[in-house]
Amino acid sequence: MPNLLEVVRNPIAYIAARWTPTQRTLQRASFTALAVSVLIVVTGGAVRLTGSGLGCETWPKCSSESLVATSEMGIHGAIEFGNRMLTWVLSAAVGWTIVTARAAKPRRRGLTRLAWSQFWLVMANGVIGGVTVLTELNPYTVAGHFLLASALLTVTTLTWLRAREGDEGPRPLVGTPIKRLAWVLAGFTVALLVVGTTVTGSGPHAGDSSDVPRMPIDWESVAQLHSALAWVVVALGLVVWLLLRLVDAPAGPRARTRELLLVFVAQGVIGYVQYFTDLPEVLVALHLLGSTLAWVAVLRLLLSVRERGLPPVREAGARPAVPGPAEPESEAVAAGR
Repeated sequence: MPNLLEVVRNPIAYIAARWTPTQRTLQRASFTALAVSVLIVVTGGAVRLTGSGLGCETWPKCSSESLVATSEMGIHGAIEFGNRMLTWVLSAAVGWTIVTARAAKPRRRGLTRLAWSQFWLVMANGVIGGVTVLTELNPYTVAGHFLLASALLTVTTLTWLRAREGDEGPRPLVGTPIKRLAWVLAGFTVALLVVGTTVTGSGPHAGDSSDVPRMPIDWESVAQLHSALAWVVVALGLVVWLLLRLVDAPAGPRARTRELLLVFVAQGVIGYVQYFTDLPEVLVALHLLGSTLAWVAVLRLLLSVRERGLPPVREAGARPAVPGPAEPESEAVAAGR
């Protein structure tokens, strides 16, 4: 008979004391959270591109009379409410990651902290998403909504990558100049993402057919700045790739750099085509998906330039001895258990 008080007081610790996930389960849980975080960014873009941003006119309810979307709200209400419901799917994926990270044996506190960071970012983004609706799609809150989603994407990616490696001290696989150059590349990618939000905030896809305010910035000028930053990132990626080949670096960093360049080349092609074809919705959505994949590729490169050993493995189902009521924990330790 489970101790109900113990279950209620700390259900995650209760599960962790009685279940050990396999390494595969841990990786699947962390990857699921990553995949859903990418999906919610793309579906959020679909809300904006279909003009459904105010399909639900208020928050946290969908309308002043209804918690959920109704038939009277039409397709826009269904799209906006569907995106809100996807937050619950994301929350479930993050919850699974938290439980598996906490239950891993031996205990991995750093991984657990990363998993819990996902939870707080989901909560924060839910609130700013509501503020975005209440401010009728103010472009600055829309930009903040995307940047918080990018922060969540960062943490889910780091959690997934850390779940696939050990907890030993990081050992560099490349020299300091290449490592610094990889960080410079990451910095310019962050700038690229931030400028991308201003392209969105000043561009034509406001998220609703009503008179939604735009950022008071010349759209073509900021789009050209966005393009220039993309070329800088591609150039830095090429330099990193060439240096890794010159120093005969391990296969991991070289493979991650190739993947990064492929993603950015594809992003560049989509970006230029959408620019010269007046931003068709399908291409804008593909470009948004590409931005998430590009950032994941950058993070993979950053973590590939060092190693931390193999993940600790313990037989699934094993658990530490739990002292019974007749034998306090101190006595169990003294007995060598």
